[in-house]
Amino acid sequence: MLERYESLKKEIQALESLIVAFSGGVDSSLLLKAAHDALGEKALGITVTTPYMAEREIKEAIAFAKEIGARHEVLSFPWIPTLKENPTNRCYLCKHALFSSLKKLAYQRGFAHIAEGSNLDDTKEERPGRIALQELGIATPLLSLGLSKNEIRQISKELSLKSWNRPSYACLLTRFPHNRPLLEEEIEMVEQAEEFLISLGYGRVRVRFHEELAKIELEPKMMERLISSQEERTKVTLFLRTLGFSHVALDIAGYKDEALHQGISCKPKRS
Repeated sequence: MLERYESLKKEIQALESLIVAFSGGVDSSLLLKAAHDALGEKALGITVTTPYMAEREIKEAIAFAKEIGARHEVLSFPWIPTLKENPTNRCYLCKHALFSSLKKLAYQRGFAHIAEGSNLDDTKEERPGRIALQELGIATPLLSLGLSKNEIRQISKELSLKSWNRPSYACLLTRFPHNRPLLEEEIEMVEQAEEFLISLGYGRVRVRFHEELAKIELEPKMMERLISSQEERTKVTLFLRTLGFSHVALDIAGYKDEALHQGISCKPKRS
């Protein structure tokens, strides 16, 4: 697979100078590595922090960039006002705002292009955010080469990148039903719940927010582990209740990478 990596570097070399939108996930990690190898100081990774991005992901991004020696900066981005209502086109609104800001930054810094880590698998499902990327002319080298998620993981593994087996990331807004006003304290509840489960070794996990109900999604083996251990079920339940959830449930459908289905509705919490 390393010949595919060489093709990726050639694709990036043609861009001359590049800002990589770097989340720290498996896709953007390979992209930043290739950009660094191909362009050196003419490549810059930018990690944008928002109120709905998990702190753990920021730390992983910083550590990865430092490990490979890539130029890297972390920029804070405030709430996009229209996102607080959590509309069905939230991903489009977010991507358009973030990448518009990155385009301005690229112009100010003298970078010719901006790239992000979309891959072939992303074209197989509806991704409103991709429309924003196309409108803004954002480069997608992994997608241009037709690299799938599995191929990206395999290349990353062959390059000994620690990111190769990281779970797919998605912003914390995806844990909430659409068209429900968002509160920062509720986003923090979800983040802390997921961090607790990860600290217990559950790895790939989602905690979906349904008012007073926390719905946990785990992979099959991890579901079996939680179900079979009364001690861990009690530990998880008690911790999530301290966060403010009244009820804790396990989704028997299991872990899902995709965002919360749009068909689920949830009434706004009344004060």
